[in-house]
Parts: sequence; C-alpha cells; structure tokens
Amino acid sequence: MARTQGARPRRVRLWRWRRNPLRRRSDLAEAWLVLATLVLALLLGAFSGLTAAGAVDGSLAERRERATPVPAVLAEDAAGLSVPVTENGDGGVWAKVRWTAPDGTGRTGRAEVDPGSPEGTGVTVWTDPAGRLVSAPPDGAEARFQTVMAGATVAVAAGGLVLLGGRLVRARLQLRRLAEWETEWRRVEPSWRKRMTG
Repeated sequence: MARTQGARPRRVRLWRWRRNPLRRRSDLAEAWLVLATLVLALLLGAFSGLTAAGAVDGSLAERRERATPVPAVLAEDAAGLSVPVTENGDGGVWAKVRWTAPDGTGRTGRAEVDPGSPEGTGVTVWTDPAGRLVSAPPDGAEARFQTVMAGATVAVAAGGLVLLGGRLVRARLQLRRLAEWETEWRRVEPSWRKRMTG
C-alpha cells in the first residue's frame, strides 16, 4: 500500500500587502509596523554605531595628543619582581621608574617594564602634560579594534532596542486582535448554535 502525503498549504509571501477578503486593517498595520521597525533599526543602528565609533576615535586621538613618551630609568631590579601586568598581557612586570617632569622636577612611579631588566636600564614611559604617568595610548591595530568594537556594540544595541520595541508593539496589536475576535465570536456564536441544534 503506497503512502501518500497530504498536500502542504502553499506559503504566500507578503500576504499582508496583497488585497484579499481575509486581510484585515490590523494585518496591514502590522505589515507597515514590521517594515518601519526594520528600516528604523537599520538606520538608527548605523547612525549610532558611526557616531560612537567617531567619538571613540576622537577620544583616542585626544589621548595620543596629551600623552608624551619620556625617557626614564629603572629604579629597582625587575629580575626579582613577579607581579605580571595583566592589563595588556604583554608579559611585562610593574617596576619603580624615575623620570624628569616638564617642570624639571624628578618623579618616581610604577610602570610596565620587561621582566629581568636590571636597575638603571633605560625605559620609555608615557606622561600627561603635568608630568604624571599615564598608560600608553592605543594606536594602530589596537585603536582601530577599539573604535570598531565600540561602533559595532552601539549599533547592535540601538538596532536591537528598536526591534524589541517593534516586537512589543506587534504583540500588543496581536492581543488587541485576539480580543476583537473574542468579541465577534461572542456575538456570532449564539446564531451558530441555533443552526446546529435546530
């Protein structure tokens, strides 16, 4: 005995946009809502992402302008230090260094140096205009990565919020439609029961 499969209903694409007797006004409103949500999510996501990337790029450029590389000298032997720098993961250690500030005063502080460097080794540190130690400003690939990641994160978040808002409005429309169906069914059901029992 041959097995037969029933015909699957054909899926009609964009049915909410086509004229047909079963389409309600709420179906068309929902179609417009979905389209507007998608367009707004794309536009707002792109605009927000580009704005965030520009802001991060500007901030990094400002950091690069304010930070100055300064020659310094290792004030302790780094060979015995075992506190690794975990921020960058470069394999360096924190050690005490001495440098001269722009006003000519001697300063000391802790900076990342190569492990095993002996006391007196020359190193380069980064300082702000007041002569205080700052971290080296990111440049090249690291700066591009931070800029792209900030832009992408903000773009996805902004677009996602718009999509979430559209989803909530769509759910509200569906609840309203179900309530309308319920009201209409209460009005029609008694006449159907009479026909069925009569």
